[in-house]
Parts: sequence; structure tokens; C-alpha cells
Amino acid sequence: MPADEPTGLRERKRLATRQAIQRAVLRLALERGLEHVTIEDVSREADISPRTFFNYFVSKEAAIAGDAPDFLDDEQLAVFVEGGPSGDLMGDLGDLMADAADHASESRETVMLRRDLHSRYPQLFALRMAGMRAFEDDLAGVISKRLLHDRPEYAREPEKLASRARLVTMVAFGALRHAWTCWAETDRSSEEALSTRLRDSFLQVRELLMQSSPA
Repeated sequence: MPADEPTGLRERKRLATRQAIQRAVLRLALERGLEHVTIEDVSREADISPRTFFNYFVSKEAAIAGDAPDFLDDEQLAVFVEGGPSGDLMGDLGDLMADAADHASESRETVMLRRDLHSRYPQLFALRMAGMRAFEDDLAGVISKRLLHDRPEYAREPEKLASRARLVTMVAFGALRHAWTCWAETDRSSEEALSTRLRDSFLQVRELLMQSSPA
């Protein structure tokens, strides 16, 4: 790859290759059965070399499990943490999660293929959940920083801060699951982005919290 190639273009190529690998392994596993799919088969289907495959995934199972949600960069997280005491924590969380979804390496086709494969091989779901648990811990840490920024007095009550951060994280994951379920249950030909559903779900949570607050 040329050294002077723009970073944005390199990143798009990287994501495209990652998507191609995941679609290939998922399609082949659904067609042939997981046990009959090799790294060479996947590489040929994705039009890459086996060496390139291992630059992205350590195994075919890892490619099937795919990527857990992830944040974009430190700058994005800093914007969230420093959001200020506006009271719109859920709205900011929705934007954070939606931005991450917009830049994820998985297309709608990949997500749907993976869901079909999980129904056939439930044991693969455990690999996916391991990544999600790690993401949950990361999100709790980010939320803790935001809560501490908004309420500095939490520094004197670390147990309360940890408890509140975990509670907000669980609510956020509920909104995430709600968004994903609504998105996955729409027609497969729909071009609606997951990020749109995410923002809507977090907005609904925010509205519910405001309605339950005393006047």
C-alpha cells in the first residue's frame, strides 16, 4: 500500500477487507457447515491470501464471532466525558453508541448472516458474548468518568459511583438490545442504519426518565 495513501482511504480499505472476510466465513459456514470450512476456503471466497486473513482474525471462529462494539477514539470519548451537567446523559450515550455503530466493520448483511448461523450453532454465541462483556466493562468505565465529571462529589463515594455507573451501563445495554432487535426484525432489504435505531431507543429511554421525574 502506498505510504502516502490517505489515512481515511486506508481505513475504508481495512474495513472493507474485514467485512469481506466475515461475510465469506459466515456464508460458507451456512452453506457447508462450520466443520467443513477452512481458512483457505474463506481466503479464496474473500479474494485475499491466508496470510492476510490472519492479519485480521486469529481463527475462523473469531471471524464468525465478529467485532464487539467499540468507540472511535480518545477524542470522541473526551467529548462524551466532558459533556457537562446538562442532564442529558442518555442522549449523549445514544450519540456515542450510534457513532460507534456508524463506523463499525459490520454491514447489515453480515449481522443477519451471523444471526442465522447462531441459530444453527448456539455455541458460537458464547464467543460473541465474551466480546460484549468486555465492551460492557469498558462502557462502565467511560460512564464512571462522565458521572465523576458531572458530579465531582462522587470522588468521596467510590462505591456509590461504581454502583451508579453499573446501573447506567445496564440501562444502556437494554437500549442497545432494544435497538438491535427492532433493527434486526425489519425487512432485510431495508436500508435503515442501526445508528438510527440506537438514537431512537436512547431517546425513548430519556423520555421515559423525564416522564418519571417529579415535576
